Amino acid sequence: MASTETKTVTDAGSVEAGLDALEVVAAGRTPFRQTFTSKILPPVIATAVVLVVWQALISFKIVDDPTKLPSPADVGGEFKRAWLEGTLLGYIWTSVSRGLLGFLFALAIGTPLGLLVARVKFVRAAIGPVLSGLQSLPSVAWVPPAVIWLGLDNKMMYAVILLGAVPSIANGLVSGIDQVPPLFLRAGRTMGATGVRGAWHIVLPAALPGYLAGLKQGWAFSWRSLMAAEIIASSPDLGIGLGALLENGRNASSMSMVFEAIFLILFVGIAIDLLIFSPLERWVLRSRGLLVKG
Repeated sequence: MASTETKTVTDAGSVEAGLDALEVVAAGRTPFRQTFTSKILPPVIATAVVLVVWQALISFKIVDDPTKLPSPADVGGEFKRAWLEGTLLGYIWTSVSRGLLGFLFALAIGTPLGLLVARVKFVRAAIGPVLSGLQSLPSVAWVPPAVIWLGLDNKMMYAVILLGAVPSIANGLVSGIDQVPPLFLRAGRTMGATGVRGAWHIVLPAALPGYLAGLKQGWAFSWRSLMAAEIIASSPDLGIGLGALLENGRNASSMSMVFEAIFLILFVGIAIDLLIFSPLERWVLRSRGLLVKG
């Protein structure tokens, strides 16, 4: 009997050791070849296909009006001209600096607001529906009143960003907190983690996936709100961001400039996601054992 129990324990230990070994092997660094074929090559191929189809529309005279669809070479020439003039990076920096700073302001406001709405029933009943309504309101609707209230300056831009992003961040955090198991909260209270300490050590870490989803959506709303504000509210004092570049292309009837602005807006959105939010998502999933390979 004793030998049987010893064998069982030994077998269980062997199984556990084997699982640990498998996890260690799986969590090793991914070979570059695999990363290249799975993450780098697919978007490169997709981009090449789009360029080939685009050029085919021009070459085969399917669309032969350059005022409606410029060729890839024309758009590339617009990029080259802006680069040689030294304005290309200025367009990007003007919008990115505004967008990131406005998003940080929205983060500082939306996070405590989301905690308050999630934890206080009266506040949720009073403000919760308003936040949902604001989240569904198009960002462009805030531009005219912001211009009237604050004038044509950066304060107006930041106000539009805040009104677009804060509801998404707060609602994302509320959704994440609602999915926190009550057992976590009871265990935290038992160990003395209440109030601000409980929110910092228990609630926020447990609600992190939903909160991160709200941050991604908040950034998307920030970026779209900023583009709407730059398109509608143009002034020499505001400089030329990507939205203003898009509007300048429309006013000049230059489809090459319009496409340049569109591609830059897309590039910034993709870059922010790849450089900030994707690593955060991987870190959250890996910390919860939901992402073995990285």
